[in-house]
Amino acid sequence: MSSSVEFFFDLSSPWTRIAFANFRKAIGGKDVVVTWRPFLVGGVFNAVNDSVYEGRKNPNNPKFRLTFVWLREWAKLAGVAMNFPSPHHPVKSVNAMRFCCALEDDQAALERFSDAAFEAYFASQRNIDDPGELEQIANACGLDGASLRAIASGEPCKQRLRENTQEAIDRGAFGSPTIFVDGKFMYFGNDQLPLVRQRIAQG
Repeated sequence: MSSSVEFFFDLSSPWTRIAFANFRKAIGGKDVVVTWRPFLVGGVFNAVNDSVYEGRKNPNNPKFRLTFVWLREWAKLAGVAMNFPSPHHPVKSVNAMRFCCALEDDQAALERFSDAAFEAYFASQRNIDDPGELEQIANACGLDGASLRAIASGEPCKQRLRENTQEAIDRGAFGSPTIFVDGKFMYFGNDQLPLVRQRIAQG
């Protein structure tokens, strides 16, 4: 019997960039149905985890400084580029996540675009809040960037992002990525992927 996994994510999160790569490696060859669920992590923070913003106010905090060291080490372990923080940090991700919502019904395209957008932001330091940049990223991975941009700017897509974010909040999310296995077991972050693998193995 296959497991189902919902992977709620925001493209602006460096830890999600790493988890996105590690998760796909972890489930390789396993009987898992994955659904990528774009949401707005800033909306989650505002609703249930605003302490995140307090933590950013003191850049001399030892934990804050070491987090960037550990982040690069985790990225190296995952085999992904992490040229971060960029001049755009902290980037607003509303436009990027609307692009993702415009692709949510085509999961393969959403995964492909998300992979390219992660690379654009965390490797090339491109501004993923710029619709023009997002259109170029979409074109580069074989999608119709102009059409996608038009859909992403429409009210149905905006509403979908709001609904996805509220659903994540209602189900207990407090950051990105938030991962649900079989609809009820919730895990958070890159470091809990071993628990995700264990849960999948248990069926």
